[in-house]
Amino acid sequence: MVAVIKTGHSLQRILNYNENKVKEGVAECISASNYPMDAEKLSFNHKLNRLLKQAALNENVTRNSVHVSLNFDPNERLSGEQLKDIADTYMQKIGFGEQPYLVYRHMDAGHPHIHIVSVKVRADGSRIDTQNIGRNQSEKARKKIETAYGLVKAEDMKKKQYELKSAYTQKVQYGRSDSRRAIANVLDAILNTYKYTSLPELNAVLKQYNVMADRGSESSRTYQHQGLLYRILDEQGNPVGVPIKASSFHNKPTLKYLEERFSLNEVARQPHKLRVKNTIDLTFLKQSKPSLQTLIKALEKEGINTVVRQNADGVIYGITYVDHRTKCVFNGSAIGKPYSAKGILERCDETKEQLTQKQGFFKQPSSKTFFPEEGAIPPAAQQNKGDSELLETLLQPEHTSGYVPHQLTKKGGRKRRKRTNKRL
Repeated sequence: MVAVIKTGHSLQRILNYNENKVKEGVAECISASNYPMDAEKLSFNHKLNRLLKQAALNENVTRNSVHVSLNFDPNERLSGEQLKDIADTYMQKIGFGEQPYLVYRHMDAGHPHIHIVSVKVRADGSRIDTQNIGRNQSEKARKKIETAYGLVKAEDMKKKQYELKSAYTQKVQYGRSDSRRAIANVLDAILNTYKYTSLPELNAVLKQYNVMADRGSESSRTYQHQGLLYRILDEQGNPVGVPIKASSFHNKPTLKYLEERFSLNEVARQPHKLRVKNTIDLTFLKQSKPSLQTLIKALEKEGINTVVRQNADGVIYGITYVDHRTKCVFNGSAIGKPYSAKGILERCDETKEQLTQKQGFFKQPSSKTFFPEEGAIPPAAQQNKGDSELLETLLQPEHTSGYVPHQLTKKGGRKRRKRTNKRL
């Protein structure tokens, strides 16, 4: 059994996620513990209000929601009663036995699993500490439940990293299913799981599932009103179909919500930066001058996907690493200069050829490039230091939005009227 615990700021968001699965016919609410009525008699408002009222007992607890998933081996066939008993035992052992919680059985994946929704505030208003709960209470509870119910142990599932194969981890194919539902499934799997700090970093993950978050051009109404659209991409990375507004999804993955995630993720991903850095360095130690493709394949074996950005001419201008094991996303420059696109190319075998054939390979990406790396600046050919600094200053994105042509900056003075003395 594999247990995953997530905390968040919105009880309504995680309840909506599970209730929408019920509406789609791929989930059912099998238990409502510490509720005044049985699960089948509860409306959505009854379920939500019970949780919200208890959360309101301590408004200082802003991260008040708890979302647990218990995942079982694909060969295990567990009845609804067994799943309820396992959920009750687990919640009791991690300190949530007296809390109101809802248990949902999901049927949208190749393995049996349940989701549990609860709140971190006790009935007396005190806060339940979830620091290291996964490593401490959850691990102990998992092992005892595995023994008591004769479940397949997590350690025995596979020696390599165990990855749960679910419906929403598949690439979206336009026309195969309802676009809104397909995109929503990907967003549910990615937004609160991966640690990204910008829209391009989020898109580095979404692109792997043929989905893209798009603000539109700077002159568009969507961009000017801080809006956000989600698009389906074809296998070549081109948008297809009609874009869907972020506000129209049940979990409201708007730009405002993402920006809140950016600041939280910046801190959360820091402990995992070293793993990506060390994995890259180790690859170069094993082979001093590997080709770029060799490096990419070596990182894939370690669970790190490398997103290389190229312009219309095929010139590489950016690189982003998606670590699927730690669920962290890093632009190369965020790890260090040797791990940026320029640094990697210089360390790889084909660097000299690229630099001689195409001077200044950091060209400005064309408008056809959908995933520009944040902060990427197209350098000119090797010039003197003063020219480089000037070019860098002029091309910084944060300065371009306020640019006004020189001719329009001149202050128009009032025309002076010539005074003439009229002789009487």
